[in-house]
Amino acid sequence: MTNTASSPQATVDLQALTAQVRDEGAFLRGILDEMSRTVVGQKHMLESLLIGLLADGHVLLEGVPGLAKTTAVKALASSISGAFSRVQFTPDLLPADLVGTLVFNPKSGDFNVRKGPIFANILLADEINRAPSKVQSALLEAMQEKQVTIGDTTYSLPPLFLVLATQNPLEQEGTYPLPEAQVDRFMLKVVMGYPTAEEEKAIVNRVSGAGIGESRHVATAEDILRCRGLCSRIYMDEKILDYIVTLVAATRDPAGHGLKDIAGFIEYGASPRTSISLARAAKAHALLRGRAYVTPEDIKAIGMEVMRHRIVLTYEAEAEDMRVENIVQRIFDSVEVP
Repeated sequence: MTNTASSPQATVDLQALTAQVRDEGAFLRGILDEMSRTVVGQKHMLESLLIGLLADGHVLLEGVPGLAKTTAVKALASSISGAFSRVQFTPDLLPADLVGTLVFNPKSGDFNVRKGPIFANILLADEINRAPSKVQSALLEAMQEKQVTIGDTTYSLPPLFLVLATQNPLEQEGTYPLPEAQVDRFMLKVVMGYPTAEEEKAIVNRVSGAGIGESRHVATAEDILRCRGLCSRIYMDEKILDYIVTLVAATRDPAGHGLKDIAGFIEYGASPRTSISLARAAKAHALLRGRAYVTPEDIKAIGMEVMRHRIVLTYEAEAEDMRVENIVQRIFDSVEVP
């Protein structure tokens, strides 16, 4: 497909791709509907989970206890007929509890492999910041390499493998903050807020009444993998790509992009992995909207979740009570939209 909007072939291809997106992506609405049967409100969080699933990017959910983080992940897993594992991260958890270990068989005199819960399509790492660094590293290595080593043998993880992790705010006691290099392996970081009064009323009525509904299987792992292939084919114009690169470059050199007022607040800018993640997430967002092409609105809709955990602020920013969300929003407001 060419970049020339007036090209007849480009128009025909885009029309055909749009029809394919609407046909093959129709089941995605069913997944969202099933998740909504379990989780009241939090629409942006639910869509972010689905975007991570489509874009093959792991998702980190952050929020105080009781905001349905775990419930949302379980609802997504229940809507897909695949293998699901949940691991409650605790300070005494060991890497072998996650990836597996070798077990000695006294009858045969051999060691047998006992695979851990990481061998699943969707893994819920509940309260990931409550486990020590060795366990976090074991998980995050698997996220990056899509494989684990038990003994002397390396085992590949399933083609559909997604880690959805939750963490409580880092100022709470008994937590082990994830290092920046490890947090960067999550495509999205979704910060959850409290529900509105109407949403909370609906939550209370639902839980105290008929109870929370269970999500039904409306898709298979094969459906998701096929939709991922379709997602990678979503059209992205050269100007949109330039927009993404400029946004990320502005985090590294704010002054050079007309943002001198925030230059002293950024210690380290976002890496090229941010540009890759932003492009993939934007394509998934467009697919969810039934479009075969990416618009600047797709970039803005998911940009905060992609960038907020990839910028390291200075001590000056902390002294000025400047949050990373303020920095990201300032960049989006200043960089010219194509």
